[in-house]
Amino acid sequence: MEDYNARVKKLKELIDDADYILIGAGAGLSTAAGVEYGGKRFTDNFPEFIEKYGFQDMYTSMFYPFKSPEERWAYFAKHVYMNNIGIEGTDLYEKLFSIVKDKDYFVITTNTDDQFLKSGFDKDRFFRTQGTYSKIQCSKACHNKLYDDTELILKMMEKTDGDLKIPSELVPICPVCGEEMDLNLRKDSFFVEDEEWHEQNQNYIDFRQKALNGKLLLLEFGIGFNTPIIIRFPFDDLVKSHENVNLARFNRSHTELTVKLNGNYYLVPEDELGNYISQDIKDKYIPFNEDIDKTLDYFI
Repeated sequence: MEDYNARVKKLKELIDDADYILIGAGAGLSTAAGVEYGGKRFTDNFPEFIEKYGFQDMYTSMFYPFKSPEERWAYFAKHVYMNNIGIEGTDLYEKLFSIVKDKDYFVITTNTDDQFLKSGFDKDRFFRTQGTYSKIQCSKACHNKLYDDTELILKMMEKTDGDLKIPSELVPICPVCGEEMDLNLRKDSFFVEDEEWHEQNQNYIDFRQKALNGKLLLLEFGIGFNTPIIIRFPFDDLVKSHENVNLARFNRSHTELTVKLNGNYYLVPEDELGNYISQDIKDKYIPFNEDIDKTLDYFI
């Protein structure tokens, strides 16, 4: 990998020179911002749930087979509060906004914590593909509408009893079909894509089409391989297929680039890319496995 200072200098020049900036963000960005699902943040805030259920972290706890909706929503309420409605915009996200706010930018993210919106990013320049903790929907997707859950979540937390259950009357019920409501997360075939979701999706499509006519910089943060087809692989394809597109990838563990050979896709480490792609493409790819927060300081 090229010298760190050289990569920082190159990226700074690209940011300054870009006509358009497209940000792609995954869970790693929020983790770097302090919104961690494990470790001390989890053990400090969920001791009662750890004692009762043996939970290890906030992510796997979401899939626990609770015995009743009253138990499930007691946990969901605290989870949603800790990872969305109870936290403001973090310093890292605000720092990223300060870097791109005067540019023609757009954000696509798989995160559900709404940190971009809480940190100043324009809601019309934002696409949350996997939903948001701040909304609930019919668990059977019987109708195409989302409902704000802020007041409900706060009431659930207030009313959670010593057995870690909420009152039955607080369990959200769909006003149309009578089924239980659920968080608006893409975890099954019942995920609701409401009117706003489709508007955000179209805004993203329009931005990409427009940006490919100028100098486009892709800034990718913390995206692994849970859902790489949403952001990571499309970003790889853009930098390889358009000479006016550059890609800076921030990832602690995975700075590979996708390369297609004989009809198959392979993940190629940065130091081996010269064996598979032209130097022109390699020069447009800037990987960082260093600390995101400290690196962004160079661009403010």
